[in-house]
Amino acid sequence: MRRLQVGAQRKTRHGDVEKQEWFVRLIAQGVSNRQACRIVGINRRTGTRWRYGRTIRNTAGEPVHYPPVSLAEHRPRHPRYLSLAERTTIADLHRAGVGVCGIADELGRAASTVSRELRRNADDQGRYLPATAERLTVERQSRPSRTRRLARDEQLCNVVAELLGKRWSPEQIGGRRPWRAGRSHPANHSPPHLRLR
Repeated sequence: MRRLQVGAQRKTRHGDVEKQEWFVRLIAQGVSNRQACRIVGINRRTGTRWRYGRTIRNTAGEPVHYPPVSLAEHRPRHPRYLSLAERTTIADLHRAGVGVCGIADELGRAASTVSRELRRNADDQGRYLPATAERLTVERQSRPSRTRRLARDEQLCNVVAELLGKRWSPEQIGGRRPWRAGRSHPANHSPPHLRLR
């Protein structure tokens, strides 16, 4: 099952989502932009914006980029994480004035999960909107992981490789023994598993 992935800032009418999905499928099949626009029944400029995205200036003069519409593979989410349906239930019950424990009982989740969800994903006005919460969650999950210190620092990587070649243990390399004279990395007294991150 594929779903339509649209830019976070893009606002579309209900019928546009189906048209966008149809348009992207036609383009993926090799149909030209002009023909795809004609088949779907949209203006050619609209099709070009959907295909390539666009950058406009907002009222403050800052550039705002609308990414191109694309089809993304839908990966099933682990049941440990809240689904969009559960987020919708949280929003409805929260709006109705039900407390955190009541919402948690309704969902069969821990009260801390519901409390964290309401705290982390509320908008600027303190409202909890399930679609916004879902988007924020997806953005957090897709962030690149932090690069390790050895990957960032070539000199440190060379020193570690040299010391491993001399059969030093990770504890020795990580700071149990001082670095040799002339090296820029002094002894580090944090736990070994945290040192080389």
